[in-house]
Amino acid sequence: MLDTPIGRLRIIALMEGISFLVLLGIAMPLKYFAGLPVAVMVAGSIHGLLFVLYLAAVAHVTIVHRWSMMRVLGAFIASVIPFGNFVLDARLRQDQEMISS
Repeated sequence: MLDTPIGRLRIIALMEGISFLVLLGIAMPLKYFAGLPVAVMVAGSIHGLLFVLYLAAVAHVTIVHRWSMMRVLGAFIASVIPFGNFVLDARLRQDQEMISS
């Protein structure tokens, strides 16, 4: 899976999506309800790094597979909506299967 640009994008997208949910669903409540702002600092830093890697992976796939700007925009929008990367993964899996067959 890691040997193709789409495979790498899928892995990074899933990790970024999970980190986003952890940030929103665990770290933010810990900050505001338990008074632990360090949770947001840690989860936010990890999520930020994964988001930058995600953008780099989208750029790589765009160059290699000549994605349209609408496709790139869709991938970006999927990254800022909770659970969006998981929906994107289903489409990327179809693309990966079509390319490999």
